Amino acid sequence: MIVFDRVGKKYDNGHEALKGVSFTLPPGEMTFLTGHSGAGKSTVLKLILLMERASSGTVSVNSMNLNRAGRRDIPALRRSIGMVHQNHHLLFDRSVFDNVALPLVISGFRAPDIDRRVRAALDKVGLLGKEKLSPLNLSGGEQQRVGIARAVVNRPPVLLADEPTGNLDPALAAEIMDLFEEFARVGTSVLIATHDLALIARYRHRLLTLRAGELVQDIGSDAAAWVDGEGDADGP
Repeated sequence: MIVFDRVGKKYDNGHEALKGVSFTLPPGEMTFLTGHSGAGKSTVLKLILLMERASSGTVSVNSMNLNRAGRRDIPALRRSIGMVHQNHHLLFDRSVFDNVALPLVISGFRAPDIDRRVRAALDKVGLLGKEKLSPLNLSGGEQQRVGIARAVVNRPPVLLADEPTGNLDPALAAEIMDLFEEFARVGTSVLIATHDLALIARYRHRLLTLRAGELVQDIGSDAAAWVDGEGDADGP
């Protein structure tokens, strides 16, 4: 679960990236986060990952008040969050298996548990049988699936995605979104930052819209209302 309660973020140069943002993302909900470039989407993700800290208000993730979190709490927090990037940041000098296993190795899992979890994660994203390959031998869509498998191999209760379909054609993007829906169905809180309005309209999940650091819309499961003109994330 993610909770933002009147969250503001002001940088040292005076720029207000977020202004009084409040929302709750419960377990098992998939939500889109959208808005113009510079609206504050990246800041929201950074606050959740404790890459930044709120200037005002409260951010809570999995019942942890991040305002009170110390440096020693950060590794445990990040282990509880899966992160999928547009550029998947795979290690091309390692196999698919080793890429997915990396979070488990860092966390100190035993070899048999690593093997079981990695294979389960690869099976979930349809890549079981390709674990010995280099990511260089995979298509762009398959590489993104490896990134997703790595993000969920720890079975995190929260999954974040930053423009996860930006480099994919519509068919591959749909496959990736179907995977995110599967994770939400088993109780994962999924937050997807994206500019892709067609994707938002197709899946019609909850939609949070930021404009100049403010949350200007929180639409339930009918994203078509926003796309059809009742709201405008890229407006003036």
